Amino acid sequence: MTKFQRTASRSALTSFLAFGILSAATAAGDLSKYRNFQLGTDLPTVAREAGVNPSQAKVIHSRPALIQELEWRPQPLGSSSQTEPAKEVVFSFYDGELFRIVVNYDRYQTEGLRTDDFVEAISTTYGIAAKPTASDKVAPRSYGDQDEILAQWQDSLYRFELIRSPYGPSFKLVGVLKGLEAPAQGATLEAKRLDDQEAPQRDAARIASEEEAARARSEKARLVNKPKFRP
Repeated sequence: MTKFQRTASRSALTSFLAFGILSAATAAGDLSKYRNFQLGTDLPTVAREAGVNPSQAKVIHSRPALIQELEWRPQPLGSSSQTEPAKEVVFSFYDGELFRIVVNYDRYQTEGLRTDDFVEAISTTYGIAAKPTASDKVAPRSYGDQDEILAQWQDSLYRFELIRSPYGPSFKLVGVLKGLEAPAQGATLEAKRLDDQEAPQRDAARIASEEEAARARSEKARLVNKPKFRP
């Protein structure tokens, strides 16, 4: 092989690899966000994008880390004939940082759609889907039922999953920032442990407060009724 042929061969190989890398990057899609909501951003930014007040965020746990949830109900854009398949979107924050997005689809707006229809549509945004093994399940629900992971899109930092609930059935899309997923889960478990540990003391304080309030109401009523009482 001549020097020119070797050079041409290397150039062709380089071009082929570059094209392959570009194609793979294109196929992967942008997994860092859902619509205009970027995983990893703060609560005020997400609230502003959703058009809601940050004060509407619910505090799920305040220690050992602050876990908050903000609900958003998307509205159809443009003409009234357009529909919005997402019934509700729940944004979860770990110490003020968006780490999970749960998109609950409206069962009536998606009635008749099959799993392949969801996967095909979502793949236009996030790239080629991976099909989990049959053993992959989400945490068990009540009555022993389980949500099922139907498809996954992920890279080293982010993951989206299409999930089906046995009730309905209904579908949802869950996106997570992997780096905060484990800390958030750990904080939630620790918060539950602390809640259980403090439950007796909290219940005693609640009962004492209720009794004190009852005594105050009784004394107030006594002051009003005593002067009026006639045997």
